[in-house]
Amino acid sequence: MTAPIRIDGRTIGADAAPYVVAEMSANHNGRIENAFKIIDLAKEAGADAVKMQTYRPDTITLASDSDEFLIRDGLWAGRSLYDLYEWAHTPWEWHEPLFDHARKRAITLFSSPFDTTAVDLLEDLGAPAYKIASFEAVDLPLIKYAAATGKPMIVSTGMADIEEIEEAIAAARDAGCKELAILHCVSGYPAPPGDYNLKTIPDMIERFGCVTGLSDHTRDNTTAIASIALGAAIIEKHVTLDRNGGGPDDSFSLEADELAALCTDSKTAWSALGGVDYGKQSSEAGNVKFRRSLYFVVALKQGDIISNKHVRSVRPGYGLAPKYLDDIVGRRVTRDITINEPVSWDALEQR
Repeated sequence: MTAPIRIDGRTIGADAAPYVVAEMSANHNGRIENAFKIIDLAKEAGADAVKMQTYRPDTITLASDSDEFLIRDGLWAGRSLYDLYEWAHTPWEWHEPLFDHARKRAITLFSSPFDTTAVDLLEDLGAPAYKIASFEAVDLPLIKYAAATGKPMIVSTGMADIEEIEEAIAAARDAGCKELAILHCVSGYPAPPGDYNLKTIPDMIERFGCVTGLSDHTRDNTTAIASIALGAAIIEKHVTLDRNGGGPDDSFSLEADELAALCTDSKTAWSALGGVDYGKQSSEAGNVKFRRSLYFVVALKQGDIISNKHVRSVRPGYGLAPKYLDDIVGRRVTRDITINEPVSWDALEQR
């Protein structure tokens, strides 16, 4: 079994309830008050952690309007990369008050760094873990720099093939990361459920030997809940105060009640998995009366021989199982039998 990891004291792995990460992303929409509220929302919904993103437009792209820097389709069509990230970034001066607020609310806050200066900032703030975003999974120098902190790390694998995932894992391990998780991800915003191929998750667990989860960009919780049954130990979803807020990621993010449902339902799904067990469960104990079993339907005297007319298969289930009918017919009873008494071995002669 894959070894669990721990983030901020919380065990994450197959034997722990799913670790739910509320991704703030750009959904503060340029207002620190909204960022505080998203932290509060996540705490009240029951999420385990909030994740933010640490970059400035100049640390993630170049200020260019040439064709390869322009976004032609999708949610952000018409913008340049620089304009998008200027719009979407979380100012670095917000980071310390946001970390302070999360600590006051007793919820874990960590971030995705997009360059080495972001890692340095987050180290100064005592970030408990690092998340490498899907598009940065090929940035092995960044992975090594973050891994060298010795903090737990989560790597999203959207758009990465098997070789690239192996390279990312090796870079993290070689640089000193001892607690590593990976997330199955589709880097579409939003992504249709049919693109997720959730059967990839158990293959990832077996192939890469890491705690594995899901970064889910679908519009509802169905895909995330289904992933729990396939071994996902982490669920990451974008969250927002208002899906109609007009921000970069609002339209495919969960609102408060949906996040609360995800937190509850993912844990219910995990609990329902249990283990392999064909025995009776505690909730079934009172229902034995609804099973069938063998009952004497006439009174018998000690020494009488049992015939088919003496015994019937009926409800409740307190007598011998019906499968024993042929075995008991022809035996003698060892004591007087009352009508409507359950058949038991101690009332029968032994053969």
